[in-house]
Amino acid sequence: MVSFQKRATPTIWLLRAGLTLVFLYASVNSFLSPQDWVGYFPQFIRDIVPTSILLPIFSVYELGLAAWLLSGLYAKYAALLAAATLAGIVVSNFALLSISFRDIALMLAAIALFFEEKKTI
Repeated sequence: MVSFQKRATPTIWLLRAGLTLVFLYASVNSFLSPQDWVGYFPQFIRDIVPTSILLPIFSVYELGLAAWLLSGLYAKYAALLAAATLAGIVVSNFALLSISFRDIALMLAAIALFFEEKKTI
């Protein structure tokens, strides 16, 4: 049986690795320095869910997404979820565009990965 890793092109691996590093860094750093990250959640969400719960849950989500992207299993769908996550971050932080503008490029990289990935594992 041919493994999914052998089918990925260098371009796909670089896109996966880059997006993985972004979500991995954000996840780990939000555990280490939560005060630096909690302000990126919209206030209405922080009013509904306590930040002591919200941030760890989102960090675990990002960690899982990073692992999923790196694994290559159904990576097309992982890329789509990464793009949606980044779009949500951009939209909810549009007032902070001078900081979140990079997320637009990352979102486009995730969309590019979506179009390049195969549907199979």
